[in-house]
Amino acid sequence: MAAVRVSSRSGLPSLLIYLGIGIAIGQDGFGGVVFDNAELTQILGYTALVVILAEGGLGTKWKEIKPALPRAAVLSTFGVAVSVGVTAAGAHYLVGLDWRQALLIGAVVSSTDAAAVFSVLRNVPLPARLTGVLEAESGFNDAPVVILVVAFSTAGPVDHWYVLIGEIALELAIGAAIGLAVGWLGAYGMRHVALPASGLYPIAVMAIAVSAYAAGALAHGSGFLAVYLAALVLGNAKLPHSAATRGFAEGLGWIGQIGMFVLLGLLVTPHALYDDAVPALIIGLILTIVARPTSVFLGLLPFKVPWREKALLSWAGLRGAVPIVLATIPMVGGVPGSDRVFNIVFILVVVYTLIQGPTLPWLARKLRLGDDEEAADLGIESAPLERLRGHLLSTTIAPKSRMHGVEISELRLPPGAAVTLVVRDGTSFVPSPTTVLRRGDDLLVVATDPVRDAVENRLRAVSRHGKLAGWLAPGTPGGRRPVKKPGVRPGDRSGERPPGKSGKPGKHPDGRAGGRPPHTPAR
Repeated sequence: MAAVRVSSRSGLPSLLIYLGIGIAIGQDGFGGVVFDNAELTQILGYTALVVILAEGGLGTKWKEIKPALPRAAVLSTFGVAVSVGVTAAGAHYLVGLDWRQALLIGAVVSSTDAAAVFSVLRNVPLPARLTGVLEAESGFNDAPVVILVVAFSTAGPVDHWYVLIGEIALELAIGAAIGLAVGWLGAYGMRHVALPASGLYPIAVMAIAVSAYAAGALAHGSGFLAVYLAALVLGNAKLPHSAATRGFAEGLGWIGQIGMFVLLGLLVTPHALYDDAVPALIIGLILTIVARPTSVFLGLLPFKVPWREKALLSWAGLRGAVPIVLATIPMVGGVPGSDRVFNIVFILVVVYTLIQGPTLPWLARKLRLGDDEEAADLGIESAPLERLRGHLLSTTIAPKSRMHGVEISELRLPPGAAVTLVVRDGTSFVPSPTTVLRRGDDLLVVATDPVRDAVENRLRAVSRHGKLAGWLAPGTPGGRRPVKKPGVRPGDRSGERPPGKSGKPGKHPDGRAGGRPPHTPAR
């Protein structure tokens, strides 16, 4: 827990601290623990990666990554191929590695790490279009990279490039189909089966996600892609107790990261790293300065992405424990020189994560890509009321939410919903229609089943746009679209009747119904 706190304050990915803990208790540290089981490390690393991908999928918002899917798909396939080729060429010609070792290193380090991306980017205020690309890319690119590393680790000759492309395409297609199917079936079942205890919902959701990995692997598809897509579907299906489920998954993700990183720190032999330090720094420089930017700029050419965003995407290709876990595959396969490959990857990941992680917020500010002013999305927790056919929705007004200063009546919730309780500064009270909401308030909203989605959309709209959501932002969910009348300019509300004290239409001074004296021009 102290390591998590230090990493969050310093801006460093937590993996570095956990790796340090593993090294400290290893054979060259004060613990003296000797551990050299690469096969066990690989198995446990895969297990942790499944949990981390499931947690990432559950926490990813579909509306953010939906526009980014084409770009993420290109970066996780074509971009990975370009990065592997450039990195391998540099390792072969500049460092002197043979082609098999060079290709292995290129394949291992070309995958962005899901754990590092999810943990770092969620603390960096980037626009949703960029975080969507990076999160989707990190969730997708593990699958093709694993196939490449396994192919390069075989004892015989490597398959032709077109065979590898066919295998990658087939495994991705199988994994995607199974992941989407398991996620949809699991979401359908979770919405229609009332479990006897709320604590069972998070366990059931994680079990469904892990089942997607198992089904994908058994069908000779990409289990990593299957678990990520299944979790993505489940996380966006508005399941009961979704906030508690995400919290549970996040806790499991932290356990997976801690265990995996400490185990990798135990596996490495620090005194054997010195000879490979310079080659690792050279290959890392090639990857960071040449390979990653080349793959991003070439891959995003059809999408007309501004150069500032391309520069940030190039620098945000974070590496973490996943490349180190993948580096154990050739060790288990007995590939000659695999120990050197592991050492180079280990040094490269540690050094360049130390450089890229803390400087990413600074680069975002320099490129003017920060998103500090945007109101944070509203997190809404739902608990089902089975017999009453209703829902209890709880939410907290974030510091940047434009719901601050809005009266309860100005929320304009649909009929069948009401704010029943407000908790402010530790004190709860029943609000009146004129109660003004403040930052930090916790709201309890009761909604009937037919209007639950409309209530959530309306609360999010007010959180983003304020009390005039729907008027200033036509088409906002839950808002109203102004009706255009012949001869009336947009924004002219002269045709509306102003309410009186009783809420009924008022009258003119001359006694006629309406909101304006005769012959008064509309503004």
